[in-house]
Formats: sequence, C-alpha cells, structure tokens
Amino acid sequence: MTVRELAETLGLEVLTGETNLMRPVRSGYTSDLLSDVIANIGDDAVWITIQRHVNILGVAKLKDVSAVIIPRKLELEESFLEKARQEGIAVLRGAPSAFELSALVYELLKRG
Repeated sequence: MTVRELAETLGLEVLTGETNLMRPVRSGYTSDLLSDVIANIGDDAVWITIQRHVNILGVAKLKDVSAVIIPRKLELEESFLEKARQEGIAVLRGAPSAFELSALVYELLKRG
C-alpha cells in the first residue's frame, strides 16, 4: 500500500500536496515522545502523533518515515507544512483520535 492509498482509504487529508505519496507503507507507530520514535519506529512506517512542531520533521527525516499522520484535525502552521514539503515528508490529517487512527491503520495493513 502507498501513502496515497492509505490516505484515500481512510479519508485522510493530505496537507503536503504530492510529496511522498507513492512511498510504501508497511507498518505504523503511534507515539508523542521523539526518543521513543527514534528507538522503535519500523521501516516504511506512518507515524501518528499529536506533536506539531518542527522537531518531529527532523525525527521523521532521520527515521525515513513514509508519512506523519496528525489526529483530531489539529491545526498546523503553514511554515511547518512548507518545511515538510522541502524535506520530502508527507503530512496527513484525520478527524479520528490517535487511538482510533492506530486501529484503522493496523486493520488496513493487516488486511494487506
């Protein structure tokens, strides 16, 4: 599954245009603690977090995540989104909570 397919299937809003949408998604991780993500996120993962500061982009780049998903339709500053586009990081947003998004992503990936 690609980032685009995940976004379309789950009805997620793509906030960074075409950036990284063809990237594969094979796993997911939910955490708001940057050191936890650095230590534990898997390959080709989407990262679900409520964090919306520029430091998460550094972690996303370091760990080469497929996309960052922001829950609860939380607002993001345009400067954050511009930096994400520059760094080649897809940022998606959805209405469900982080807990609900985690379950949805898990079930979708489990089905293959």
